[in-house]
Amino acid sequence: MIDLRRLHVLRAVAHYGTVTAAARALHFTPSAASQQIRQLARDLGVDLLEPQGRGVRLTAAAESLLAHADAIAARWEAAELDLRAEYGAPAGQLRVSGFTTAVSVLLAPMAVGMRERHPQLTVRIRESGVPESFDLLFEGEADLAVVEVTPHNPPLSDARFDQQPLLDDPYDLVVPDDHPLAGLERVDLAEVAHEDWIAPVPQSPCRPHVMSACGAAGFTPDVVHHALDWNVTAHLVAGRLGVALIPRLAQLTPQLPITRVRCVGDPHRKVLTCTRRGCRERPAVAAALEELRGLASTVVA
Repeated sequence: MIDLRRLHVLRAVAHYGTVTAAARALHFTPSAASQQIRQLARDLGVDLLEPQGRGVRLTAAAESLLAHADAIAARWEAAELDLRAEYGAPAGQLRVSGFTTAVSVLLAPMAVGMRERHPQLTVRIRESGVPESFDLLFEGEADLAVVEVTPHNPPLSDARFDQQPLLDDPYDLVVPDDHPLAGLERVDLAEVAHEDWIAPVPQSPCRPHVMSACGAAGFTPDVVHHALDWNVTAHLVAGRLGVALIPRLAQLTPQLPITRVRCVGDPHRKVLTCTRRGCRERPAVAAALEELRGLASTVVA
């Protein structure tokens, strides 16, 4: 019989990419993690890892085994749901994670609503980047995450995660109040092609969205300032240091002398809800998703 603990180590290697990273996440030493996989390989009579440069990669047998392992994990979530079906009201603890703007505009109001409607449920919120949110779900440290789509997300077909659309978050052009475009209802980004730009730092998941929107308008922006936080970006715009694209979900400091202008073509980022496969129908998760869908219908009007 397959030892499910050893199978989980193999899943972690596939998720994190290396034995060392998987061991760190599981609080093992690398040698202990390697030993678990070697023993699993002996139990099954197949090779699971093979050398690749200075590291290792999964064999075809390991990839086949992982498909079954992911299905087992999803069935376990479903089995747990069935066992708890008699306790249908949301109760206990719900752990949620999300990127900064999602926490402010979606998860915090969701937690307030859940506290009022389901007093037996406690919501725990953790602000985290997109990759970390997937790690938290994989590790069982989060039950629900709100993430934005990035080129590095697991594909929608990934059997470990259930990813569903929540909303499209449009990007607005943000300019100083006295900018010539400030009074327009909509603006073609080509009209600011020759201006100085403020953009997210290169490692930000929002950076590709900004660059793609500008590219679709036919230019590469001259980025003279970089910022981590949307409010920092807004203050730079207020100081007439450049223009910027800022998502409509971002709540900016009130009374700044800036104007949001909608863009031709409605460039946007997609925001998803994500759970482990088989977890979406849990009463607490289902109630939180219903609350989030209600909020999503109002926050980007």
